[in-house]
Amino acid sequence: MFLTQKYASTIVATVLTGRNLDETLATRWSATPDLTPQQRGAIQDICFGTLRHLGLLEQILAQLLRAPLREPELRALLLTTLYQLQFTRAAPYSIVDHAVKVATHTGKGQGKGLVNAVLRNFLRNTDELIKQASTTESGRFSHPDWWISAMRTAYPEHWEEILTSNNQHPPMTLRVNRRKTTVSDYLHLLGESGNAATALGQDAILLKHPIGVTQLPHFADGWVSVQDYGAQYAAHLLDLQDNMRVLDACAAPGGKSGHILELANVDLLAVDIDNTRLNRVKQNLDRIGLSAKLAIGNAAQPQEWWDGRPFDRILADVPCSATGVVRRHPDIKWLRRREDFAGFARQQAEMTDALWPLLAKGGKLLYATCSVFPAENTESATAFAARHPDAEKLALPVLSSVNGQLLPTPEHDGFYYALFRKTS
Repeated sequence: MFLTQKYASTIVATVLTGRNLDETLATRWSATPDLTPQQRGAIQDICFGTLRHLGLLEQILAQLLRAPLREPELRALLLTTLYQLQFTRAAPYSIVDHAVKVATHTGKGQGKGLVNAVLRNFLRNTDELIKQASTTESGRFSHPDWWISAMRTAYPEHWEEILTSNNQHPPMTLRVNRRKTTVSDYLHLLGESGNAATALGQDAILLKHPIGVTQLPHFADGWVSVQDYGAQYAAHLLDLQDNMRVLDACAAPGGKSGHILELANVDLLAVDIDNTRLNRVKQNLDRIGLSAKLAIGNAAQPQEWWDGRPFDRILADVPCSATGVVRRHPDIKWLRRREDFAGFARQQAEMTDALWPLLAKGGKLLYATCSVFPAENTESATAFAARHPDAEKLALPVLSSVNGQLLPTPEHDGFYYALFRKTS
């Protein structure tokens, strides 16, 4: 447990300086390859949990400290330990004991007494400390104040449930490869292997409890893929037909590309700016037994990779804040800034404006984000239509009640879709 707490606190401290959690974890795994899968899992759980509940934990810590703590790693140690004491089943005495030992190797090594006092004070006054911390909105919802305010303005009837949902564990949803099996048949296989699940929509299955992919029947044979139910709307909304020429811009890691190919026999070009990520697209397509043309390039600069032939369908999965997938990436809550959204909106405009000339007359472009902020969604889509008089915004019957905006629920993450047809 000593190494688990030590590495978890170091990782959280690094993330709170502005680093991405996934990248920081990858750096740790590379630096310490001898860690067991169990140790990696425990470290990851602590990091994710601490960042998921960081607002509450910070409010609690503020009550326990007489003055702000200047050592970032010592502060992160206290936050990760408070998370374990409040949200895990590990023995409190063991958690505190190991945290004190870690403190002797943290910063200047003078935090042993402080850590011991703070944690034992928390154990003596847990209920009152949590009650007081929850009187603040940042403590109650574990989001930055500006984010809470923005959600209240954008979704006056649903803001609380959005924020609460963001702090839950994400669902694990499968996409059934209809070229290899059916939803009903795969549900039967899952039942035989002791995994409870329910069908969602046309191709999706929601697992009651997440499991490793190696436990999924015929996963290596491409019978199913792990893909959020909300993300599975994209391929269906494209209204695909055989022999169409289709572009998946920003294709990595390839989930939507795979779904497109499962639904129709199309000529697909998958583009991504990063070669490593593009290799993931190939690996995912290889596993499901399908193929596409792959091209390295910037979707906003098609002159780098386009052959001049128009596309019948374009999926513009544009760069965004990823605020709809916070359950899977809790660091997003603490790394994003209000001013980031103007930059994302510019990127989205540049990309869609560059892609629009590649679309054939009568063709359709699907604008997609994994965001819940209107600045990246309805506002960007409206601005795009205003810039392009030949872009007819089409109704999305399946999403008409939410105007293309999917909010996070127990079944799916947050996504936005807008579909445009080229009229001339």
